Amino acid sequence: MQTVLRVDLVGHGLTEAVRKARFPVDEPLDESGRAALRRAAVRGRVPLTDAQVLIAPERRARETAEVLRLTGESDERLRDLDAGSWRGSEMGSLVQDQLFAWLTDPQFRGHGGESVTDLVERARFWLAEVASAGRDTVAVTHPAVIRAAVLVVLDAPPKSFWRMDVATAGIVRLHYRGNWTLRLGED
Repeated sequence: MQTVLRVDLVGHGLTEAVRKARFPVDEPLDESGRAALRRAAVRGRVPLTDAQVLIAPERRARETAEVLRLTGESDERLRDLDAGSWRGSEMGSLVQDQLFAWLTDPQFRGHGGESVTDLVERARFWLAEVASAGRDTVAVTHPAVIRAAVLVVLDAPPKSFWRMDVATAGIVRLHYRGNWTLRLGED
């Protein structure tokens, strides 16, 4: 019988940038984000134990790991989608044609950052490396990275990226038995 590899993708807690629909820079969690993470931990909604822990390098991911009492290594591959020149900007302040292009064209790089397609490929390579390492993993990362990983698991096209909403402080579980599967519901 083949062993099931488990990967928990943990979305960082709420930040002011998320609340204000602003492209993040490297901001901390806000107090409501910290409180939501503490409530999740009290309810027992915590990621795998006895797993390797990998943490995106941004402050909001590191602080999420701290609140959840997770200790691990920083992993640059889990960094947020690079919004280029839009970092720090509110969505409503952008040229609407460019924002529309970003929301509809997964190859859009007009902001000088990373495209959704780039992010999906980064997630694909990261998942392949996790599978080959064969260790259960907890990854504290960003909703965009989680969406990209789910697209890889489902073999869905990058244009589906914006059709999912990943909650802050949420946990998405993946299983690997030669192929990736998305685990819905509680384990």
